[in-house]
This record gives sequence, C-alpha cells and structure tokens, in this order.
Amino acid sequence: MGSPAALACCTALVLVLLSSASEEGKAVEQREVTFDIDEFMQEMQLPHSANTWKVQELGLTSRGGRPSFGPRSAGGPPRLEYPVEFPLGQPTFDNIQAICINGDHRPRYPDSYFPVGGYGKLKRMASSVNELEYLLNACCGSNHTWGTEVTLCCASMAWKFAINSYCEEDASIKDRQSECCKPRGSDRLNCFHNEAPNPNYTATQELPVPQIPSTETFDFTPTDCPRKIQSPHVPRGQTNVIQSPKKDFYFPPGRPSADNIESLCRDQKLRPLYKVNCLRNSGYELMSHQAKTINRVEKGFKQCCKKKQGVLECADQKWREELSKFCLNKNGEPVDSECCFDNVEDSRYTCFKNLSPDPYYNLTSAAKELSLHNICDTHKIIKKKFPVGFPLESFVNQCCPLSEEERVLCFAQELIAVSKQCWNSPPSLHDCCSMSSHERPQCISKIIVNAITKATKASSEKKKCPLPYIL
Repeated sequence: MGSPAALACCTALVLVLLSSASEEGKAVEQREVTFDIDEFMQEMQLPHSANTWKVQELGLTSRGGRPSFGPRSAGGPPRLEYPVEFPLGQPTFDNIQAICINGDHRPRYPDSYFPVGGYGKLKRMASSVNELEYLLNACCGSNHTWGTEVTLCCASMAWKFAINSYCEEDASIKDRQSECCKPRGSDRLNCFHNEAPNPNYTATQELPVPQIPSTETFDFTPTDCPRKIQSPHVPRGQTNVIQSPKKDFYFPPGRPSADNIESLCRDQKLRPLYKVNCLRNSGYELMSHQAKTINRVEKGFKQCCKKKQGVLECADQKWREELSKFCLNKNGEPVDSECCFDNVEDSRYTCFKNLSPDPYYNLTSAAKELSLHNICDTHKIIKKKFPVGFPLESFVNQCCPLSEEERVLCFAQELIAVSKQCWNSPPSLHDCCSMSSHERPQCISKIIVNAITKATKASSEKKKCPLPYIL
C-alpha cells in the first residue's frame, strides 16, 4: 500500500486540508471529497513535478479563492504568492456610496490566509486593510442618521488613521520602509491614494465576506468634523468638507410612465436646472455629471411635452438616451454608479427607475414656503437687487455652513443680535425698533423673508447650484 513515510505525508496533507476547511467554514463552501487511496499513494511515488498540480488543485484560501503560484526556487517547491489589495483609496463624495454598499464584497485577510512564518510585510498590509474596512463599516452603519457629509468625514478620518498607523508600524520594524510612508502629511496620503488598486471601491468578491474586528482604538464623533464648507473660491484658512447635494436634487429622474406623465409635463417649470461651474473642486465630479444629465433630460422633456401626440413615448426615449449616456464618462469609460454596473440595458433602466427619489414627479408640485433658510441661496441677489438696509453677512457666514437643524437656532440668535442694535439702526429698521424687544426679531425676520421672496422670483428662471451652500 506504500511506504510508512509516504502514508504519513498523505495523512498530514489530508489533516491540514480538513483543518483549513473547518476553520474557514464560513467563507468556503464545504463539500465531500472522495478519492482512491491506492491511486493517491502511487502518485505520491512520482517525481515532484508530476504531482505538484494536485496541491495546487486542492489549495484553499480563506477568501474562497486560491493563492497564486510564483516561479520555483532552485530545486524547491513552487513559491506561493498571497495577493493583498493594498492600499485602499481615499474616501470622496464620488466613492462614499460604493464604500458603504460594497463593504461586504471586498476582500478581508484572516490570519489563516497566510502561512505561519514569513510574509511579514504582506501581513501588515492585510492587517491594515482589515482594520480600515472594519472602521469604514462602522462609519457607514450610522449613515442614515449622520447623513453623507458626516459619513464621508468619518471615513476620511478612518482612512488617514489607518494609513498613519500602518506607517508607524512599518517604521518600527527592521525592514525596507514603504515608499509612500517616507513623505509626510498630504504628500503621504496622496501617494497611498495614487497606489490604490481599487480607488472606486467596486465589489471584487462574489459572496459576502465576514468582518474582522479591529484591535485599534479609533474615536470619532460628528463634532470632530469641520463645520466650514469650502466653495470653489473659498478664502484661505477655511476648511474643505465635501457637501451632499440639496434635498431637492433628485437623481436619477423618474422614468416617464402613464402614471407620472401628467405631473412630469405640468410641473416642469417648478423643477430646477443646475449650473456646474460651482462644482469645480475635486470630489464633485459625479455630482457634476448627474447635474448635466438632469439638465439634458429636462430639455428633452420640454420638447416632448409640446407635442400633441406620442408625448409619453418621446419622454421615455429621451430618458433612456440620457441615462445611457450618463453611464459613460467623457473618455468612454464606465461611470462608477450602482446602476451602471449592469451591462443589460433593460436591467439598467429598471435600476434607475427604482432608485429615483421622485418617481412620480410630485415632490416639486407645490410651491415651497420660503423661510430664513433660503437666504443661503439668495443672499447675493438680495444684496445686489433687493437690499434690506442692514448687512446680512453674519446670517450667511455664521449660519449657512451649519446643518438645517442647527441653522434654526443660529438664525434666531442673529435676529436677536440685530434687534439689539436699534440704538444705531438704519432707517429700514425704525419701525421694528419701535416695537417691544420680544417683537423686534419677528419684524426683522419678515423684512428678510420679503427680500428672499423677491430674490427667489427673480432667479426662478436661472440655473441653481446643486450644493446647499455656496459662499
């Protein structure tokens, strides 16, 4: 039946394979393996090159794939290579959605992925990926309460934390230091981002993979995020935080149907068009692409709604044409968007239809009540065409960068501050200043809202910036 040495070798091989499959049962599909022991023992007597493929065929990795085989060392077995997708790319507005959606379909590297000895640098890279993916998952877990800005802020801080932690560990070990760890600050971060093999965070694993908990301590609260929001021409000294689009930025637009064609045409003038020159900063490429698509779709709808017959067919064709164009950028490369991943046109259209935040075109069917919040969009027109007689800079600079919830308190505080300056008030505030201290803020608020109403009507035909706040 074979020599004792060969039998021992066979037994050890089978035990190792069974142990590996048992430890990684969650990531590897288990199946029954049957073979002829006599035939197997005969093959074990063959020269090494004749049975090497058997080990490769049975080799399993903890991610459900197989390690790759490098060239043989002189006279020895083939050298196994263990690929690691390192480093991860910098979180941006363009990829934060993919970071959260595809989190379970990017690789993780358990300890059992590598042999016990060696591969020190690869193990440190794998550990850094595991750590960062765990932190990104935690950031994405609160996305529904934080909103995109804070989630992106959290992900960006986690990414910087993981990069710097990796470099600290890399420097503490007597090994060749990673080239990207040699620079400091933004140069280091840019280097790592440029080296990322998957900067768009696309899904690369067919089946979901389990999280590997981080052993590092990473503390984050939303108040850690800078409150100032940078515009394309922001003064020096202010901080850059990528903004989410306005709440009435509805992309993708709903697919025309018999249920929505009436409101689609009737309320077209109520739906905004968008300018994109306010999106020149890095990080807004996808939003700019979306805004241009909305503009082209609305232009097509306008032409179709003038027809006396075939309005629905015309509108649906325009919608399909523009959404197909959306999935390709200027260079003809696919856009990193959830629905564009599907190469089948009908499936892609169904995805866009289901993803639309306003499928029936009824979210813009009624005129919205104006309030002090609208000063963030209209303050330039007010200053130019409808001056209120007193400066509005404090309202804009102090309150507009805040969230909608925080703006309410901020506007109230600014109204009180203006009302306390009646001793040196301009003529436009004389009537308000003759009232009691409790009535003055409300009176001043009415003056501002009246100017906002005029400015809104004056700008109703103009394109708007998709961002909630531009200095």
